[in-house]
Amino acid sequence: MAGDRPLISLPEWLARHTSGAPPALRRRVSELASAACVEGSIAERLADAGRSALSAVESHHGDRSAALDLLAADALITLALLAQAEVAPAALADFARALVPSVARSQ
Repeated sequence: MAGDRPLISLPEWLARHTSGAPPALRRRVSELASAACVEGSIAERLADAGRSALSAVESHHGDRSAALDLLAADALITLALLAQAEVAPAALADFARALVPSVARSQ
């Protein structure tokens, strides 16, 4: 049960789940996640960070400098889904559906 799990900070959670990623991507994901504006669960904060990363990519449309942010956005959304699945797998489909309109609007 989620209530039985010890509380873990976002940086600790990210360190645990991104240990095999390239260092530059891990740093960027961590930076974006730390800047997330949303208060809430790790999943909600990662989803917010993913949307922010996509917004950054849009502002550099066609610019190769946005490649790292695009990879980070992908990682953050994937990590948000993983975080949600860890705590409330029965709510994963609804969480994922809620992400789609947000992501589509940012494009």
